[in-house]
Amino acid sequence: MLSGSTRWNVWMRRALQLAALAEGQTSPNPLVGAVVLDAQGALVGEGFHAKAGQAHAEVGALAQAGARARGGTIIVTLEPCCHQGRTPPCSEAVIQAGIQRVVVALTDPDPRVAGGGIQRLRDAGLEVITGVLEAEAAQQNRAFVHRVQTGLPWGLLKWAMSLDGRTALPNGESQWISAPPARDWVHHWRAGCDAVIVGGGTVRADNPLLTSRGRRSPEPLRVVLSRSLDLPSQAQLWDTSLAPTLLAHGPGCADRPCPEGPETLELLASEPLDLLHALAARGCNRVLWECGPALAAAALQQGCVQELAVVIAPKLLGGDLARTPLGDLGFTAMDEVMALSDLNAQRLGSDLLLQQRLI
Repeated sequence: MLSGSTRWNVWMRRALQLAALAEGQTSPNPLVGAVVLDAQGALVGEGFHAKAGQAHAEVGALAQAGARARGGTIIVTLEPCCHQGRTPPCSEAVIQAGIQRVVVALTDPDPRVAGGGIQRLRDAGLEVITGVLEAEAAQQNRAFVHRVQTGLPWGLLKWAMSLDGRTALPNGESQWISAPPARDWVHHWRAGCDAVIVGGGTVRADNPLLTSRGRRSPEPLRVVLSRSLDLPSQAQLWDTSLAPTLLAHGPGCADRPCPEGPETLELLASEPLDLLHALAARGCNRVLWECGPALAAAALQQGCVQELAVVIAPKLLGGDLARTPLGDLGFTAMDEVMALSDLNAQRLGSDLLLQQRLI
């Protein structure tokens, strides 16, 4: 027979798998999965939070279990909420179902909860076990936790480059540096994000589409950050029948023409940090920077990037004037540079993918 801790680990892994089914769909809410066992330890209910405004994971799992939940255990990846939001408090649903034991992976960092749900359950006489696979749950919900704690979405920065560090030829040609498997991976990554950000230079040079190619519905918000609004009148991003587009700009551009189609947003300054504050206010947990070198460098300098993904293609582009992935970061000595460690490497067809957490 499995020990208590091992048994809870097994069921918590199942709850984490359920939570992952809604990747990219729940913002501004977290990813949550739940499993209900009856009094004899048999599985009687499962659930996950599919989208903001819909039933929470605990409610779905308890509904599936019905009367069989009485006297049983619920295993949940995030502390049950104890406040009235778009849906009633999950802690009350757990109590009313007659559950006797609650196993929790991660305490909810939301100030409206922050241990209050656990305390409410204990006050009602339920046994509460916490910290089961806590690190795995924190990793799964790193974007949500980061936004709650900092007021900013979790930022991912991605670029594809040749073996000699070029992202385009001297004439600007860049399609395609990476092979189809790597491009397919990028579409999957976009599907897990709430917004994909580029600058005006990328729109002018590449005319990108920036969708997940149908891997999620609705598509993530496409964002163009432009200082000058010097943008082409025709671009794929202006077609909002495919995906929503937000055109963000700084002050002083009100009298300049904007493309028809996108929503416009005036920021206090046309800077990455100002943009992320605005996107957090719109409920974005995770954003993807797919921008040119100047904007990528600014995003790094302003603390807007928490994770890097670099696709390296086995190609040599050459050229002294060829584009590189990052603009000037202001370093003047080697002891100032951004040193990375513990890079995760994997093959994507003929290309190499390197990933690195920065925090």
